[in-house]
Amino acid sequence: MQLILVVLGGVVARPGVLTFGHRQVLEHLWGAGQTITQIAGLLGVPVCTVSREVARNNSARHGTKNPLGRLLPPGRARRPYRWGYQAQWAQRRSDAARCRPKAAKLDRGGRLREVVAGRLARRWSPQQIAAWLRATFADRPELWVSHETIYQAIYVQSRGSLREELTRQVALRSGRADRRPQARAAGALRSRRPWIGDLHISARPAEADDRAVPGHWEGDLVIGKAGKSAIVTLVERATRYVMLGALPQGRDTEAVITVLTSLTQRLPAHLRRSLTWDQGNELAAHAQFTVTTGCPVYFCDPHSPWQRGTNENTNGLLRQYFPKGSYDFRTIDQPGLDEVAHELNTRPRQTLGWDTPAERLDQLIAS
Repeated sequence: MQLILVVLGGVVARPGVLTFGHRQVLEHLWGAGQTITQIAGLLGVPVCTVSREVARNNSARHGTKNPLGRLLPPGRARRPYRWGYQAQWAQRRSDAARCRPKAAKLDRGGRLREVVAGRLARRWSPQQIAAWLRATFADRPELWVSHETIYQAIYVQSRGSLREELTRQVALRSGRADRRPQARAAGALRSRRPWIGDLHISARPAEADDRAVPGHWEGDLVIGKAGKSAIVTLVERATRYVMLGALPQGRDTEAVITVLTSLTQRLPAHLRRSLTWDQGNELAAHAQFTVTTGCPVYFCDPHSPWQRGTNENTNGLLRQYFPKGSYDFRTIDQPGLDEVAHELNTRPRQTLGWDTPAERLDQLIAS
């Protein structure tokens, strides 16, 4: 104990940080056959600090073994007790590991950078990319990267500078550099909308609420520049599968019902259980839609977009392709919208366990 106090000189290590004096004491105690728990107690540091230190900075790589390893009980003759430890070697390794700045993992010219940049160009989020890399290259950890590293490469020039390769609309989904406060409606009285009748959202089947049964959809219109154009958006609650419909003839009730009918008839009957919409008059003729497709329509409360939360989130994702206030939907046809929907449906989603909406829907149709 006196030797320990002399070497340490009264220095107390911060949690997880060892000085050269601590490493000298660790070398002495390790050579004497002390356990990791005993050494941590004498040094006054957590057991995990000593365990990581031996695992990271042991001297086994240049042929030094624990001289007492053979004398230890069988349970302790395994790693890390079979390794030797030298304070000077450990200090050099620790100093090298702490050097900054380190080389960016997303350096120019590397395959990882190309893969990440390609997925960002397809408007995947960094978290989706990180999860996809681990699943796709499970046996190649050199091609793994955390979502935080990708964010650093996008927003910090010295961390890979991916940002200069991406337009702002791709790099940042919202297209804004800062968040802005949202105005909250104080509430409004229900307007007279006779077409709603008793088809309020509270009458929707309970199975739609917990997303356990597929086939329940949420829908809305996304309005284009100056309110002169629009498209239909549909998203399935359980799989997050998206369908988009062009409205070249305007957004009156007849046009919207025609497009909705065309979209939903792409699906088998068991995946047309219900449709939830807001109280816009574009669905005043919903009875015609229900008769044709067999899909009942339910209406949300006024000023309550959270009752169609999945659809609202999807509409936000669509703004990556169609900037709010500046995009004219008359410039895109149905095949173009189908292509955008395909991109959204082939993105891995965290809420689906990193499956894609297309994979989930294919499973449902096949079953």
